[in-house]
Amino acid sequence: MLRFPPKTLREQALVELRSLLVSGALKPGEVYSATAIAAELGVSHGPVREAMLSLVNDGMMEVVRNRGFRVVTISRRDRENIAEIRTLLEVPSMMKLAGSPLVRERADEFSAIVDKFFAAAEDEDILAFFDADREFHLGLLALLDNARLTEFIGTLRDQTRQYGIYELAVRGELAASAQDHRNILDALLDGDVEAVERLMLGHLQYLRWSRWTFPDLEASVEPDVEGTEAGPR
Repeated sequence: MLRFPPKTLREQALVELRSLLVSGALKPGEVYSATAIAAELGVSHGPVREAMLSLVNDGMMEVVRNRGFRVVTISRRDRENIAEIRTLLEVPSMMKLAGSPLVRERADEFSAIVDKFFAAAEDEDILAFFDADREFHLGLLALLDNARLTEFIGTLRDQTRQYGIYELAVRGELAASAQDHRNILDALLDGDVEAVERLMLGHLQYLRWSRWTFPDLEASVEPDVEGTEAGPR
């Protein structure tokens, strides 16, 4: 039997760095040293540098010569472009899963993930909410057996998911978002293609109205054009 090795130090460092990005501990526009972060995490320099280079490949960081790595700033236009790409790819992909026996066979598993949303919302645990969100959506997309699609959408989600979740938390709307995921799963299980489309289109609107993860970054956001910002769904 094949034995799967435990996560490498690079993979562990990558998980930690993604959490720091989502939480806002690593701020857009700031430059960070791999050596300094390695010291904070209590690991060697090499795996952290490799993990940061992986984030460079994913478009979340960029190399600053002789200084370290800068967290990429995502402008409003960037978010609009990513929202458009995700709408074109993710919505019809989810619609394909409506009524799929692959979803029904794993209904209990995805229902348990939805429960994680509600638990994270009650605790106002932003990182747990992010993890559940990624597990839910990428887990469903993986059922289509298109690894390139799942990986590409996962990268787009990582580039933008640090936006919006904090705002949902401070608005007290994490529970409402958790219910959105419950509704999406119910529509998939019911085979209601139109409901899946409507719910997913609404779900992706957060990319168009959300700002930075934390209020102290709000000044860095490009100003919105009056009257064009959509409200949360």
